[in-house]
Amino acid sequence: MLPTTLRRALFATALSLPMMGPMLGGLAPHAAAQTAPAGNVFRWANDGDTNSMDPYTRQETFLLSFNNNVYDGLVQYGRGMQIQPALAERWELLSPTQWRFHIRRNVTFTDGSPLTAEDVVFSIARARGPGSNVAGTFQSIASIVKVDDFTVDMITTVPNPILVQELTTFQVMSKGWTERNNATRVADLTSREENFASRNAMGTGPFMLTSREPDRRTVLTPNPRWWGQVEHNLSRVEFNVIANDATRVAALLSGEIDMIYTVPPQDVDRIGRAPGLRALQGPELRTIYLGMDQLRPELLKSDVRGRNPFQDVRVRRAFYQAIDVAAIQRSVMRGQSRPTGLLYGPGVNGFLEADDTRLPLDLAASRRLLTEAGYPNGFGVTLDCPNDRYVNDEGICTAVVAMLARVGIRVTLNAQTRARFFAEVNGPRYNTSFYLLGWTPATGDAHNSLFNLARTRDGAASGVFNNGGYSNPRFDSLTDRIAVETDAAARQRLITEASTLMRDDVGYIPLHQQQIVWAMRNNVQVEQLANNYFPLRFVRMN
Repeated sequence: MLPTTLRRALFATALSLPMMGPMLGGLAPHAAAQTAPAGNVFRWANDGDTNSMDPYTRQETFLLSFNNNVYDGLVQYGRGMQIQPALAERWELLSPTQWRFHIRRNVTFTDGSPLTAEDVVFSIARARGPGSNVAGTFQSIASIVKVDDFTVDMITTVPNPILVQELTTFQVMSKGWTERNNATRVADLTSREENFASRNAMGTGPFMLTSREPDRRTVLTPNPRWWGQVEHNLSRVEFNVIANDATRVAALLSGEIDMIYTVPPQDVDRIGRAPGLRALQGPELRTIYLGMDQLRPELLKSDVRGRNPFQDVRVRRAFYQAIDVAAIQRSVMRGQSRPTGLLYGPGVNGFLEADDTRLPLDLAASRRLLTEAGYPNGFGVTLDCPNDRYVNDEGICTAVVAMLARVGIRVTLNAQTRARFFAEVNGPRYNTSFYLLGWTPATGDAHNSLFNLARTRDGAASGVFNNGGYSNPRFDSLTDRIAVETDAAARQRLITEASTLMRDDVGYIPLHQQQIVWAMRNNVQVEQLANNYFPLRFVRMN
C-alpha cells in the first residue's frame, strides 16, 4: 500500500480537479415509472447521422451524445458540465488503485430486465474488446471485479485521480440482450461491419429507440421505466439527417423542424433576424487540427516515391507556416473559431494561455524549409477531410489546399461523408497521409488529448487516435507521468513541457477551437454543453 501522505494527496487531487463530481453522491430514484406530457413532438436535424446505435463503435461526440439518450452511463454530465451519479449512485476510493462503484438498485432496461453489476462488468469487457473504438477509456484499468450484484470494483494499474471523468462517455448495455441477439462483439465500423446492435438499441436511458432509418431518420420516445427525474416534456423525438446546408436551414425557417444541431456560419445572422427563431452560441472544448503520416516509410497518397516527406520536421514545419489560421477564422468560420497552437483549449484542465502559441505564418520560411528538405518544387499529397462532421470542415480543407499551393504543395482534396471518412483514416488501418480531424477531451483534462492523439501507438489503448503515428519517447514519458501526478503544480509543469515538445516536433498542426452554434424555434428550451453533447432529457417545448 502507498504511504498515507500519497493516499491523501490522491484523494485531494481527485476532489479538486475541475468538473469532478462528489466522491460520494446520490440521486433519489423514482418509486414509480414516469411519463412525459403527450403531444410535444420535437423534430431536429443534423448534417450527418449517428452511423451506429452501438455506443462502442466510435469515439465520436455526436454518436456518443445521441446514443447517451438511450444508454445511461455510470456517471453523467449535468447542467453546467458537473459530474453527477447515474447508474452508479455513489463511488468511493478504497485505495490509490481501487475504486468501488455502487450500482443503482431497481433500474430496469426497457425490456423489463433488471440492471445488475453483471451488465456493467460485461459492458466494460465488450468496450475493451475486438471492434470497439472506445477501449482507450479504460487504459488505466487492470481488472474489473464484481463484488456483489450491485457493487463493482475497478482496479487500476497506477493511481488515476481522473478515472471518474474518464467514465463520462462510457454507456452500459444489457448482457442478456446482446447475447440473445449475437452482438457480444462490437461491429467494427472501420471495416463497415454491422450486427444487431448497429441498428437496434435497448438501454436504461430516458428515451427508447422506436425506429431507425440510417442516414435518413431516427425516432425516439420517452422510456416510461427510466429511473431519473423527468425534466423534458416530449412525447416523441424525430431526428432527421439533412446533409445540405441550405436545405437544413430552409427546413428550420419554414417550421418543418424545430432545431438544427449544425448551423452553417454564414447563416447565423440570417437565422437570428428571422421571427420566432434564435441561434444559441457558446465555446466548445473541441480542437480542429491537421495530422500527417509520420510512420510509413512511403506515403500512401503522394507522388513522392521511396520516402516519406513528413518524417522530416522541416516539411511539417513548412506546412504549418504556410497555413493562415487568421484567414480561416475570418473567411471560412466567419469569426466563430479561436485560433490555437495546442490540441486542447480554454475550459480544459491544464490549459494555460501562455502555452498557447503558434508558429508564425511565413511563406518565405516555408519555401526555404521545403528546399532544404529536398523539395524545392514541392510535392503532391491527398488531404482526407469529412464534409459533414465539423463546422465548415470541407470549407476549411478547401482553404488549406489553396494556402499550401502558394508554397508549391499540390494538394488533392478527398472530402467524404463521416462514415466513409472515419473508416478510411481511423485505426486499425489509418489509410491516410494528410488529414483533418477534431478532438474533444471527454474528461475535460489535457491528458486525454495528449494520450489519445500523440502518445506512441502500441496496438492496444495507447495512441489509438494518433492516426499519423507521431512518436517521441520523451513525450510518452511525460504523458505517463501526467496520468499519475497528484501535485497540481507539478502536473501543470508536465503538461506544459509535453505540449511544448510536441509543438517543437510539429507532431500536429492545430487550427482552432470551433464555436458550438445551434439554432431553434423560440418555444424550444435546450441545455448547450461545452462538449457539444445534446441531452434530450433537458429539452422542453412551450
